[in-house]
Amino acid sequence: MVNKILLISWMAAATVFGQVQGYVPVTQQMLENPNPDDWLMYSRTYDAQRYSPLKQITKQNVSQLRMVWTRGIGAGTTETIPMVHKGVMYMVAPGAVVQAFDGATGDLLWEYKRKVPANVASSARTKSLAIYQDIVLYTAPDSYVVGLDARTGELRWETKTDARGHTSGPIVVEGKVVTGAACAGKRENCYIAAHDALTGKEAWRFYTTPAPGEPGDESWGGADLDKRLASTWGLPGTYDPIRKLIYWGIANPMPDQRILRHNGNPDAISRTAPADLYSNSTVAIDPNTGKLAWYYQHLPGDDWDSDYTHERTLLRTRLNPDPKYVKWINPAITRGQERDVAVTVGEAGGIFELDRATGEFLWATPFPYDDPNFVISDIDVKTGKTSINWNIVFKQPGEHHVVCYWNTRSYWPTAYSPATNSLYVPYIDNCRDLTTAGPAGRGGWHVIPRPGSDPKALTGIAKINLSTGEMLRFDVGRAPGNGAMLATAGDLVFHGDMNRRFRAFDANTGKMLWESVLGGNVSVSTISYAVNGKQYIAVMTGNNLKVPELNAEVPEIKIQADYNAMYVFALP
Repeated sequence: MVNKILLISWMAAATVFGQVQGYVPVTQQMLENPNPDDWLMYSRTYDAQRYSPLKQITKQNVSQLRMVWTRGIGAGTTETIPMVHKGVMYMVAPGAVVQAFDGATGDLLWEYKRKVPANVASSARTKSLAIYQDIVLYTAPDSYVVGLDARTGELRWETKTDARGHTSGPIVVEGKVVTGAACAGKRENCYIAAHDALTGKEAWRFYTTPAPGEPGDESWGGADLDKRLASTWGLPGTYDPIRKLIYWGIANPMPDQRILRHNGNPDAISRTAPADLYSNSTVAIDPNTGKLAWYYQHLPGDDWDSDYTHERTLLRTRLNPDPKYVKWINPAITRGQERDVAVTVGEAGGIFELDRATGEFLWATPFPYDDPNFVISDIDVKTGKTSINWNIVFKQPGEHHVVCYWNTRSYWPTAYSPATNSLYVPYIDNCRDLTTAGPAGRGGWHVIPRPGSDPKALTGIAKINLSTGEMLRFDVGRAPGNGAMLATAGDLVFHGDMNRRFRAFDANTGKMLWESVLGGNVSVSTISYAVNGKQYIAVMTGNNLKVPELNAEVPEIKIQADYNAMYVFALP
């Protein structure tokens, strides 16, 4: 186990242009109940609702939004979400760089550039930063967790981890910075970890797959340790400060196919959950000990790299799932009862609503549409146990299947509005045409529209009522999106696509109310904050790993990824 803490480093340097003045330390209480002006974590609040209480910008005046500043942020991959505290914006820029800006003007205050090889810097994909007391927490691409002085950007501490790349991002819970990471080749690289946010000392690890003899071991059917891999590469977790539970999503098991993980036998593990734990699961973890409180497996023994790894949105709702809209409903739930729930949407499709105290299955339904090639064939509504779609599992090398869905949503987060009790989810109606390697050759895959789908309705945003499951689709068309959703108290939702269009919509009807054409494709990022009483909307454009794939899918739309910039809008 690596746990090396360096308080001074030759590996990085900070350049200070204008130190953050009048800095106010961020406490646990501020993280639990942030000032409406601030955006202190990747989705603003621990519940990942991405809802801003600011309402200076409304349905009535949003058409007057104007750009107030923009700033280029350098070439490279951008998959990140900024933070804002007391008018200062902190963000990850391409090339393993962390920067602090004046949120009202875009003036650079400090910059920290990590001295790593060019190939490592160019692969930096961290999704967010975190902040606690006077330290900005950064998951660096060389597998260090880094603490920076929030006033100057100077290195305060760094801790080497065993992770193989930090493509996720951190959250801070009760003084601990909690991180997930990509893993490659070894089970010991696959874990969620907590470090002391002020010193970097490791507090605990939760391994995402069990070792022999540990709970869940039997779900792996005796597989070797080097074939028990499940990453947490995507969006960070969420936290319930009342129940003292962290909720984290774990990705697919690796190698991708069952026959590769289990010596050619796809039936070495169950076709019904649990299988290959804790892959494609929600895990609820004690933040003090790292111990598992409960888990729920969304897809057992995945065969297609179908991640269920992104945010779990926490909210309270009245339960009235309607069979017209919802396929699988637990018959034991009390209709009309209010429950605290955790909601997630998988990259491979499907909406799940669970009780967040116990993990009890409440309801689920295919998303964005039901299809015979959907990865889940059935759910036992009494137990919540999911069944893999055996018809599209690879039983022999060289087989061919169409698998639905493929990255129908990904690492650009969803948003929830308590005003409409709805989750807003951008989607693409895509499936994966996949042939595994076999006697005839190496195999291969490509992305295709769902068979029988409307080619003019490839993409859209779904407004999903989390009481009934009823769905309203809007912004339907051909332009894919990989921008984060944002909901605000002005009864608005914001979203940007890969055709350079950044838009505001009526949160109730989905009607487009405002549009700005940017210099490149929108990439994750979208937030709202306020400085000196003025509300701002911020969004980034930039290069993204999804660009080549999506350019191939919609060749009539030229997706531009060669202009990385921050754009900030406000009313005149």
